[in-house]
Amino acid sequence: MAEARFGPAGSCERSAAEKIKSTEKLIEWLAAQGLNAFEYQCGRGVMVKEPKARLFRKKAEECGVKLSIHAPYFISLASAEEEKRLNSIQYIFQSAQAADWMGADRIVVHPGGLGKRSREEATALAKVTLAAAQQYLDENGLEHIHICPEVMGKINQLGDLSEVLEFCTLDERILPCVDFGHLNSRLQGSMNYAAALDEIENKLGVDRLKHMHIHFSKIEYTSGGEKRHLTFADEVYGPAFEPLIEEIVRRNMTPTVICESSGTQTDDAMTMMAYYKTLL
Repeated sequence: MAEARFGPAGSCERSAAEKIKSTEKLIEWLAAQGLNAFEYQCGRGVMVKEPKARLFRKKAEECGVKLSIHAPYFISLASAEEEKRLNSIQYIFQSAQAADWMGADRIVVHPGGLGKRSREEATALAKVTLAAAQQYLDENGLEHIHICPEVMGKINQLGDLSEVLEFCTLDERILPCVDFGHLNSRLQGSMNYAAALDEIENKLGVDRLKHMHIHFSKIEYTSGGEKRHLTFADEVYGPAFEPLIEEIVRRNMTPTVICESSGTQTDDAMTMMAYYKTLL
């Protein structure tokens, strides 16, 4: 029976303390902790070469760990500059190419800023850029890689939940990456899991709801939204992870859940997975 997968984004304080430096060793270490997902970070650019990426793939397949990639942070789907939008298509392509080498099936994409446009105008332009990126992947044999636009944490960024779902209407292969810490920050602590998941299902259908990509961490926020990522030790900002896991089980969802806690992402992913197992 298919189950949800859990793992961290990048390396954590504990793996660093144990001097685990290579990605293949990290994958092995995560599997030994009982985790079965890992998000490889390309936020500062796609630097990984094909031979190394294929080594990650072999190790991940041996260990039963599902890989995903976080695409470069400097993607800007609605930039005021055409060159930046065209570059963004290339960054998405490079991320998808690396994902293919690694055996990953999804890449997480930040939509970027509003480009001095209204939210409606920025969303429309971002859809044009995203459609061009999807077409480029299709033309280059990467049609099986899911682009996952992410819900962003700052209110003045493109990528609230409704905008991300609108991006996903372009193609049924596009999956939402819902960062519930970001969503909670945008909504100033009033985020409701059931309402958010209902909105996703109503817009995209039950199949994409089931297989969606999730980022999770507790996040400190201000009136402008996200300020900084916290750990599960936080008791002020939230959100709590337990109601999310309960909804995942109740709805028979099988998402990939990537923990982005500040330094404790592996341990916090293990905490979520343990709670998930108790509910099955």
